[in-house]
Parts: sequence; structure tokens; C-alpha cells
Amino acid sequence: MRKWQRYVYMGIAAAVLAVNALAWNSTAFCDWYISHIFPLWVNTYGRVTGLFPFSVGELMLMLGVLLAAGAVLFALFLGVVRLTSYKAGRWRKLHKGAVLFYRAFAWIVLGVCVVMTLNCTILYHGSTFSVKYFGEDEGAYTIEDLIAVRNYVVHSCNELAMEMERDAQGNILYEGDMEQEAIAAMRRLGETYEGLSGYYPGVKPLLLSDFFSQQHMAGYYFPFSMEANYNAVMYMMNRPSTFCHELAHLKGYIYEDEANFIGYLACVNAQDPVFRYSGYLSVLYYLDNDFWDAVGGSREEYLKQEIILDQVHADNIFLTQEEWDRIEGRALLDTDTVDAVSDSFTDAALVLNGVEDGMASYSRVVKLLLQYYACHPMV
Repeated sequence: MRKWQRYVYMGIAAAVLAVNALAWNSTAFCDWYISHIFPLWVNTYGRVTGLFPFSVGELMLMLGVLLAAGAVLFALFLGVVRLTSYKAGRWRKLHKGAVLFYRAFAWIVLGVCVVMTLNCTILYHGSTFSVKYFGEDEGAYTIEDLIAVRNYVVHSCNELAMEMERDAQGNILYEGDMEQEAIAAMRRLGETYEGLSGYYPGVKPLLLSDFFSQQHMAGYYFPFSMEANYNAVMYMMNRPSTFCHELAHLKGYIYEDEANFIGYLACVNAQDPVFRYSGYLSVLYYLDNDFWDAVGGSREEYLKQEIILDQVHADNIFLTQEEWDRIEGRALLDTDTVDAVSDSFTDAALVLNGVEDGMASYSRVVKLLLQYYACHPMV
């Protein structure tokens, strides 16, 4: 690496470290960045990647895995060759090629750090959606508050389950443009919450949806391509809330509980009954599980409340059994192993970004619902 290139590399690396340090210590800086700079990436780069019919981010991810694996294998190969009686002339050529490869690899790693800082890390340290629009949450919620919201969501699910148009097997039918309805729902929500207004790219299916299903992953936000992606084989009722959840990330709301909450609000305020049903289903088990824990697992207390219909349980699934059987039959790796590794990686990534409770943060959507309905009527 030439001297000036080394200085440029070190300068960029120092800038990345400085921005990360600033982000961890200044919410005001992060809020300013999320409001004024982050939208530029969606409105420019996001529009370009949106021109492709496939997920650019997923392709980048696959190429990144291959490149990282190649770097490790190449290093091992060089080590083995160096220990053998390889001709000096040929070794010099091989060494020169290795220098060029790892120099390029170092720049790619630096680029990854830059993108992750700008499109992910800073977002974790800005003001949350709830603080921006509902203020600091100083309320102490009672079990009665939890019961009221839980019963409201259960009642809404029970009613909507009976309204759905279904096929002979009981699967819900949908003939509209779900992607455009999701964008419309988010834009309507943006009329109330300014941070959600503006341009939204389309939502793209994941090519490796079977593999993501083994991770129980419904959607994915790719900071490298500014794309919202979804699992194309999950049961249809997961899609509306997942679409809106992933689009919320593109507005700078990176916390999973807040994206869950935003997806819920967008769906339940939509005109489409399938979207409303999907919204209520998306938080149903979070509320139900918290209520169950709150009553100490007492079945007697549980049965005093609104009961979830069997049809609602049947609709609130991740994959149909047929899809699970197909995926398990073709999988190269055991689903339990894939899921465990994925959970560990996701949990570690969240903790690294300051989310102390890791994946448990998803369930914090319950507190957001309690905070919201404390000042909004349940109708």
C-alpha cells in the first residue's frame, strides 16, 4: 500500500472510530443524523438498489461470506506453500498476488465498517420513537392495564378471523397488491408521525427464504443496500406486519420492539382488513405471554379473560406444516442448529450495539402498546 493510501485508510478508520464514539455519547448528534443525513441514503442509494428485482443486499451478504471464507482458505494455502520447497520465483509472484488480494480485502472490511456505522450503529443511539412522539415513559402500568390491551387485541383478532375470505383448506385469500398497501399504510402513519413520512422503496423477497425460515426470520433490513426484505415462504398473514416492520427500519427506527410497534400501528390503521388482522396477530402472543406470566400461569385467571379462538391460533403461524416439511426435507443443515446459531449471532449483535437484553427486546413492544393506549382510545 502506497504511503498516501495508507494515510487515507488510517484517516477513514480514525473517522469511523470517532463517529462511533460520538454516537455512543451524544443522542443529539444521532437525532440530527437520523433526521437530516440518513434519509439521503434511502432517497438516493435506496432508489438505485430498488431498480433491481432481486435483493441486492442478500447478494452482497452471500458474496461477503464467500469472500471471508476465501480469505481464510487463501491464508491457509499460503502458509502450507511457504513451508514447502516452493521455487523462490514462483513464491514471489504468489506473494505479490496475496498482497494485492489482502489489500483489497482490507479496504472492503473498512467499507463494511463505514456502512455499518452510518446505516446501523448511529441509529441505535438516537431517540426512540416513543420518546420522540409520546415523551418519557414515567407511568407504572398495572395488570389491569395489561388485561385491557390484551383483551382488546384478542377481541379484534377474533372478530377479524371471522371476516376473512378463505379457500377450501381454510387459508386466507388475498388478491390486492400487498407491497403497495404496506407503503400506503406507512405513508398514512407518516401523516401523524413525521419521521415516517417520505419515500419508501419496495419490499423484496429473499432468495434464500428457506434458509431464513430455519432461522425463524420473517424479514431483514440490509444496511448495505438500504432494502427491506421479507421471507417469501412464511404464511401470508405475517407479510403485512413484516413489510411495515422492515420499512420502519428504513426510517431510522432500528430497535426491533419499535419496528414491531410501528408495524402494528401501520397495519391496524389500514383500510384493508387483512392488514388490520395481521397487525393484531403480530402482537397477540407478546401480550398473551406477558399476561400469562403476570397471573403466575394461573389457568383459572386466564379463563376469566377473552379467549383466543382456535381459528386465530391457526392463522397465527410462521409457516404452514407443508412448508416446514418441504424445507426440512431439503435442508442441508439441521433447523435447530441453524436457529440456535442465528439466535446467538443476533443476540450478540444487539448487545454489541447497546441493546442489553438482546433478542428479549422484541417483546418490549408490550410496554409500547401500554404506553400508547394509555393516551389513545381502544376502538
